[in-house]
Amino acid sequence: MKSFFLSVLFLISAVSLAQETKPQNEVAKDSTKNVEKTNELKEVTIYGKKRQFVKIESDKTTVSIKDNPMLSTGNAFEAVKKIPGVIASPIGGLTLNGKGVRIYIDGAPSTLSGTDLENYLASLPANAIEKIELIYNPGAAFDANSSGSIINLITSSKKLKGVNASFNINYNFNKYQKPSPQILLNGKEKNLSWQTMIGYNYIESDNKNTSGQTFTAFNPDESLFQKRFDLRVNRNFYFRTGTNYKLSEKSNLLFNYNLNLSNDRSTFDASTTGTSIEDYFNKGTNKEKNNNHEISLQYKTKLDTLGRTLDVTGFTNIFGRTPKLNSNAISDNVESFNNTNNDFKLLNYYLKYDFVIPFQKKDFSISTGGKFNTLKVDNTGNYFLNTNTPKVIDFDYNETNLAFYAEARKKFKKLNVTLGLRYENFNVDRTGITNGDKTDISFNNSNLFPNVSALYEVTNDINLVASYNRKISQPSYQTLDPNGSNFDQYNTNEGNIFLNPSFYDNYEFKITAMQFVQLGANYTVAKDHNLFIFDADADATEPVSIQTFEQFEKYRTFSAYLNFPIPLDYFFKGKDEFQKRMANIDKMNYIYLSINYIKNVTEGYDFSFGNKPIWNYAAEAQIQLPWNVKGSMSYYILPSGNWEIYRITKPIQEFSMSFHREFMDKKLKIGLHAFDLFNTNEVNALVSSTNLQTQFYEKRDSRHFRISLTYNFGNLKLERENTEIQTEKVKSGGGLVK
Repeated sequence: MKSFFLSVLFLISAVSLAQETKPQNEVAKDSTKNVEKTNELKEVTIYGKKRQFVKIESDKTTVSIKDNPMLSTGNAFEAVKKIPGVIASPIGGLTLNGKGVRIYIDGAPSTLSGTDLENYLASLPANAIEKIELIYNPGAAFDANSSGSIINLITSSKKLKGVNASFNINYNFNKYQKPSPQILLNGKEKNLSWQTMIGYNYIESDNKNTSGQTFTAFNPDESLFQKRFDLRVNRNFYFRTGTNYKLSEKSNLLFNYNLNLSNDRSTFDASTTGTSIEDYFNKGTNKEKNNNHEISLQYKTKLDTLGRTLDVTGFTNIFGRTPKLNSNAISDNVESFNNTNNDFKLLNYYLKYDFVIPFQKKDFSISTGGKFNTLKVDNTGNYFLNTNTPKVIDFDYNETNLAFYAEARKKFKKLNVTLGLRYENFNVDRTGITNGDKTDISFNNSNLFPNVSALYEVTNDINLVASYNRKISQPSYQTLDPNGSNFDQYNTNEGNIFLNPSFYDNYEFKITAMQFVQLGANYTVAKDHNLFIFDADADATEPVSIQTFEQFEKYRTFSAYLNFPIPLDYFFKGKDEFQKRMANIDKMNYIYLSINYIKNVTEGYDFSFGNKPIWNYAAEAQIQLPWNVKGSMSYYILPSGNWEIYRITKPIQEFSMSFHREFMDKKLKIGLHAFDLFNTNEVNALVSSTNLQTQFYEKRDSRHFRISLTYNFGNLKLERENTEIQTEKVKSGGGLVK
């Protein structure tokens, strides 16, 4: 065992040190050339490091997406779910090492939530993402409204001289065969760098679910058994463009515009049987059109030679959704209908600034900034249940947020300390009107959110990190909105307009080694935590399942995690061959393992089952095959146990594999991929609430096969230039002063 871990550390150390350097004679030759050429060589040298799929730092973990065939051929949501420490909840949402997360894209916090956010990520191609940053305990420079962790998706920022292009197409095979083409154009001309991505997704899939429900408020108990089959068609067009204009040697102006248009359709067939009801059959069609516009402008300048910088950013997000439901039902030979149409609008904009003052001689730096944000949501629903006179529900949400922060970093020999404090003022108004009955709730609050972290450098390769932060989570519009979806006689789905904000105290301790290994634990105490539940009205005259959100006064989470690689070449190829392959990780054989342990404790809630912790195991392997074919395999399993307030009764697992090869001097790449090869990814869960016990089963159309083809046009010699709108500070957790 000791020799095994020594070999692991040897692998990590060698890979982390592997980078391209120029021989001295080449440097001497370059020095005789003009100044413009010298600057060009310096840029290439800075970015000449070998590719590294996972990089672990004190305050975050960075996972490369674009060069990983297992992650880059699908959509962004698929990629996020496969990275170390991320678990997709069986009932929706994501967690990172057991904590709730906020999704950022290019440093900007996403305004969307719930299914709107999931659908948006599913429409964003994974190969548009350069890397994903997992920020475990974000500091004062980040929004306090982040509950515990942040997943930041960094889109591609490669810029080449002249005009270059990349054409990509994915063709999916299952019961439904549909292509998804994409073209990427980028270039650089004098002081202007730009990138444009245009693509179209056409995806068909199906979803099966059943539920057995026991209503305990009746005497005797009543039961319902429900089945539903959905066939979905998702069509999405996206256009993403970004530019960087260099105003001077010290100043840049960046502009991004992203457009997503979708036209989705689904048909469903459902049935309900029960102990005291007539058999009920329901079928219908859902249609939904979405449009999403994101516009951001950033001015970045270096104020002097001391490293003081100022960033000013403006951001606007406009989102619209118009879902329509038409359904017909029959029970005891009596026909009925249920039609719904909604008009949803969201407008978000903010202005922020960040100012950094370094004192390099004292290993000390101060950063400060502020932000003003306005979010407006309006959703009007018309519900026609066996009548031409609709039940009208109008929901309005208005939020303004003013924030200021200061964060200081200091290095004492081997100890790095970060102290931060953020002030947040929230003014929130929620209004729900149902057929003239008005519910109006206001929340006005000012709070201070501290953070502190310390990093101790045990050696050059091993660090100890401890951190604490306090965060808030405003209930998202989807958890509040009383408008629902998929109403029928025995099911409702609606938000809870009375939810309060949740507050979180997050503690974390971890050990990192050689940028590849981490062992850590975190503990979170949440006050007024919001969870999705199945519930029933104790005074109801009929058995009706209500899917909504409920607030729990105190909710505690403890999680532990371990991530490390296994160097297969060292064991199967021998030490000499292993050392030869250290120069290029693309040519190595390895397995990267991730293990998570999570236990949740909900106070004031009675379960019909014991509180069993949950484990999650994941492995990703890279295997070199004959004829320059590279194979990738991934497997994860989530055994039975408690997830939040739900019991997973059978393991959730998936095995996927991918093969790809490059041709024509790496200009052409062809891949074959199989996802959920054994068709084992399904959810079996038990949900316990006060008046209702629900046994839930869901099987999505997860097994599919894909052919991917990518062809690159133009010169592939790389010069990178940043065109990312960094609306939030990335370095905020661990405390290295640079």
